Amino acid sequence: MDSDEDLQARGRALSSPVRLRILRLCLHRARTNKEIAEALGLNPATTLHHVRTLLATGFLAAEDTRIGNRGAKEIPYRATGLSWNTRVTNSAPVLVETFLQEIEGLEPSEIDVWRVGVRLNDEHRTEMMGRLRAVFEDYARRGPDEDGTATSIMLAHHLDRTAD
Repeated sequence: MDSDEDLQARGRALSSPVRLRILRLCLHRARTNKEIAEALGLNPATTLHHVRTLLATGFLAAEDTRIGNRGAKEIPYRATGLSWNTRVTNSAPVLVETFLQEIEGLEPSEIDVWRVGVRLNDEHRTEMMGRLRAVFEDYARRGPDEDGTATSIMLAHHLDRTAD
């Protein structure tokens, strides 16, 4: 059982779009701090701060040390998957910001978006969200296809106060 302190530390760790992007980068392939910094266009020292936070909270795990191109010791990191089952209150703004950062620079043809308005009672809305979550969880549990392409899906649900 996790202590309140552990839960709070995990919540803080997942409150940063940079850290969420690091977890996505390290989900299917271990990456070094230098590789993470290059992929995100950040200073390696800044990235290392975020990597250490994710390590300390169990969201990243270090793999065996390897020797890089120039003979330097490198530590690759891989996401543990712990974030999928970690609930963070009021996480919508950071998830939306992370999504916006991840799609920045993509061509419109590289983003598949659906938007639908429905009018559902509490029971049907709960059913719909449960079914959608079950689909996401099913694919997340399957693990990566060897011949697969990395993709991300974000689902946002909100009440439409203007439609009443």
